[in-house]
Amino acid sequence: MPPLVLASTSPFRRELLARLGLPFATANPAVDEAPLPGEKPEASALRLSQAKARAVADSHPGALIIGSDQVAYLDGHVFGKPETHQNALRQLQSMRGRQVNFFTGLCLLDARTGRAHLRGVPTVVTFRDLTDHEIENYLRREQPYNCAGSAKSEGLGIALIARIDGEDPNALIGLPLIALCDLLRLENVAVLDQPPTAHPAIN
Repeated sequence: MPPLVLASTSPFRRELLARLGLPFATANPAVDEAPLPGEKPEASALRLSQAKARAVADSHPGALIIGSDQVAYLDGHVFGKPETHQNALRQLQSMRGRQVNFFTGLCLLDARTGRAHLRGVPTVVTFRDLTDHEIENYLRREQPYNCAGSAKSEGLGIALIARIDGEDPNALIGLPLIALCDLLRLENVAVLDQPPTAHPAIN
């Protein structure tokens, strides 16, 4: 099996990938995540997932590299990472009581050949009709300012949500493992055929 590299510094993506029991390294892709003019949310997530993988390919020329990106959108409006408390507050106020689309783009890049496999995984999240007081309490406790749509479902953000509809519960956290297992098989890596390792993350 070639080396496996996760092109992300997210501790949540790292924790998800570790579930597969495969040794892997992590790398910071340092990619500008701004959407292109007129770019649809799904296309943006797929483009950025591949851009992240390719951004670290030169430093890991023999590896299989995983890139992932997520966008949240409602009524044609994209909710990115809020960065500030006020932006997060506005995001959640506009999403309460609504169904919001979270689209996760996934790329598995073979740095040896340049071949990239892409997969998009949609998730529809129904938010509770929260009060301003509940939203404020959530934001001050969780501070999800680096999370698309401010909804940190792997933490207290799960209390914001009334329902999740999607093919992979891991996709909402940022790394769709079901789709990743499919893509790894395309590169002749069957997760359950690999020997167990006590320390999957090698850096």
